Amino acid sequence: MIVTIIAFIIVFGVLVLVHEFGHYYFAKRSGILVREFSIGMGPKVWWHRKNGTTYTVRILPLGGYVRMAGAQDDDDDVLKPGTPVSLQLDDQQQVSSINASNKTALFSGLPLQVAAADLVDELWIEGYVNGDESELKRYSVNHDATIIESDGTEVRIAPRDVQFQSASLPHRMMTNFAGPMNNFILALVVFVGLGFVLPGIPNNTNVIGEVTQKSVAAKAGLRAGDAIVKVNQTKTGDWEKLGTTISNYPNKKITITIERNQKQQKIKLTPKAVTQSGEKVGQIGIQEKLVTSFSARVNYGWTRFVTVFTLIFSVLGHMITHGFNLNDFGGPVAIYAGTSQATALGITGVLNFLAVLSINLGIVNLLPIPALDGGKLVLNIIEAIRRKPLPEQTEGIVTLIGFGLMMLLMILVTWNDIQRYFFR
Repeated sequence: MIVTIIAFIIVFGVLVLVHEFGHYYFAKRSGILVREFSIGMGPKVWWHRKNGTTYTVRILPLGGYVRMAGAQDDDDDVLKPGTPVSLQLDDQQQVSSINASNKTALFSGLPLQVAAADLVDELWIEGYVNGDESELKRYSVNHDATIIESDGTEVRIAPRDVQFQSASLPHRMMTNFAGPMNNFILALVVFVGLGFVLPGIPNNTNVIGEVTQKSVAAKAGLRAGDAIVKVNQTKTGDWEKLGTTISNYPNKKITITIERNQKQQKIKLTPKAVTQSGEKVGQIGIQEKLVTSFSARVNYGWTRFVTVFTLIFSVLGHMITHGFNLNDFGGPVAIYAGTSQATALGITGVLNFLAVLSINLGIVNLLPIPALDGGKLVLNIIEAIRRKPLPEQTEGIVTLIGFGLMMLLMILVTWNDIQRYFFR
């Protein structure tokens, strides 16, 4: 139980961290101000500000976000008329920090009741000092000033020139795509790493790698290095064909043709009947030859990546053509259940599960649904075609509707997962 919970937190945390770091890195490279990089949700338990970005760790170790200037929030909502704040002034009498929280002990500053503010274009704030409404005072705000929000988090203000929409269209598209891209990179790296963890990589040949002691094969005189080229009259050029053919003869005498030292010879034997998935299949007690070369291990990782990627796409295609039901989806509860099964297989099971989830997360985020990265990319493409962005209000409504639908789907999926895994 404890191991599963720890593994779940680590898996979820790594997925979110890698995804959000993609957005963060390319936003910074594009000149977009990243105001906050958060791991976890809810109240913050730790924060540190460096190079204009506030890094926070929040109490719920599920999810996370990158908060870009102009993309998700507006300081005007924080500095509504009548809001009491404290101002910190620099040597040029410009505002260097605005304390809009109720934590007055954060710094001793100039008390001001806000009348109006522009922290985007002209960079000023005005109001009444010490509650004296007989004189309205205006102060210039430094371009790199900070604002302390209601929960005590200090972030940079968001002037127009460092906002998301001020970056070029290619830079914004790359920033939107970078999260899923990082998930794909993570999956590929993990799969390749697993290739180096495994004792060897199956190469799907008909060459025996090991013969089990006292097995049918051992008693018949088969050795490691023998190539089984035929089972009865069926040619077996690879391990998959070999295994399938032998499994068809439980407790039935067969003749196999082997190649040893460049010479062929025939051996008669009777595969042992073994029950698998309710059916009897034939086994003779041989294992596939494994290769340990660098290229084979890298190729294993790439092949696994392509296989899982293709499988997930085919599942999505099936859902589109045949309709979906909630059992086709999985939320945090399903991920926890999957983590529990993966931990039973050890570290390799958890890593494999992490890689599969990472591909899943990347693909789902690229779906053309508003509020997801794919939906944002669709808006970018529309902007490229129109040669101008959609009206801000229209884009906001589309995103809000998409977000609402996603939240509804998440609630339904989570409830369905709870019923599936705990009440059936």
